[in-house]
Order: sequence, then structure tokens, then C-alpha cells
Amino acid sequence: MTYLLDSLDSSVLIDVLNKQRDREALLESLLKRNDLLACCPINVTEVYAGLRPQDRAKAEKLFDNLEYYDVSREAAVLAGALKRDWASRGVTLSLADVTIAAVAIGNNLTLITDNRKDFPMPEIQLYPFPYVQ
Repeated sequence: MTYLLDSLDSSVLIDVLNKQRDREALLESLLKRNDLLACCPINVTEVYAGLRPQDRAKAEKLFDNLEYYDVSREAAVLAGALKRDWASRGVTLSLADVTIAAVAIGNNLTLITDNRKDFPMPEIQLYPFPYVQ
């Protein structure tokens, strides 16, 4: 059986926790087709930065059910190069976003995000679904 590996951007994780934009149904449909869902340390940091205390258990359960990809040295180097290269084109990207992108690119993950403008790099695979900016 072939598994697709999907990395979830923080915006999608936050929507799941807040029961917005029907993201729970999206994740359920991905799981039904045997996708493996993943995150990285930046996602955890971004979610916990805005997490309400009453949602902590829900967040822990969500993260416990995801694959976890660390930020390797190679990913960190790629993130730095992405930030520098896009800045030279006049595009400012956050360290968080280029790091999420580098982890996805380095591990051949499809990134599921609402914020496509934050991930303009052609080498990243983005999940094709309707989104709200």
C-alpha cells in the first residue's frame, strides 16, 4: 500500500482545534485514503503560542496522532537559503514558514496550508484544496 505523507501547516492545525473551516473533515478524508499526517517543531510552537489553557488536552491528543519530523541540520540550511533567496527577490518570508517549508521539502511531504502566499517556492508540494486567505 502506498502512503502519501502530508505535513500540516499551523493554520490547519489551529482550525482543527477551533473546529473551523471543516478541517476535521479534511483530515478524516486524508486518513481514509491512508495518508500519514505530520507536523514539525515549528507547528507545535505556533499552536502552543496561541493555545487557550482549556484546549491543551485537545492539542496534545492531536499532536500525539501525527507523525513528527524534526528540524535537521539540512532542513535548517535549506530554510536559511530559502529565506535569503526569496529576500533577494524582494519577498519577505518568516523564519517559521521557511523552516516548515524546508522540513516538507526535505522529507518529500505535501504541505497542507491555507497560506499559500507564504510558501511561493516551486519545489514545495502544496495540497490542492480550496482555502481562505
